[in-house]
Amino acid sequence: MKKLLLGLIVAIGFFSCTDTASDKYTGNQVQYQLFQASDFNYTGLVTIKELIGGNLELNIRMEGDRGDRDTQFPAHLHFGGYDTPNAQIAFMLNPVDAHDLESTTVLEQLTDGNRLLYDEILGFKGHVKVHLASDGPDYETILVAGNIGALGHSMEFDREQMAICGKDF
Repeated sequence: MKKLLLGLIVAIGFFSCTDTASDKYTGNQVQYQLFQASDFNYTGLVTIKELIGGNLELNIRMEGDRGDRDTQFPAHLHFGGYDTPNAQIAFMLNPVDAHDLESTTVLEQLTDGNRLLYDEILGFKGHVKVHLASDGPDYETILVAGNIGALGHSMEFDREQMAICGKDF
């Protein structure tokens, strides 16, 4: 009887544990490459996942030298390709933490008033850039950049074509 009771308790405990992360997402996701955009040796990947309810979660994961916990690299989603001069910011992303080289942001209303859904992100013409600093001369240093959406699956990237992005919303 004790074995049966112990087995029942273990079974209840096993089945009561759920993967809350899988309950958070629909299963739709897409990834885009982030390319080294300066003399700093960083590359990366943008993963966009659809959340239940329709919002999108954008995760940046960079590869390269890690820094201290106090250093943050500003990140932006822009309209247009990485080579678009003064490309308008579509959404201010959470900064990339230099310690773990990651950032996660839930996209909400863009600066143009629209909200991107999963099917729309696939046709979106935009790019992501991660800067060395949020202002001053280091703002113009782009660590990684890459097109996303309709522009995002071209493996061609030319650092010489990199445009400094605008700070306009």
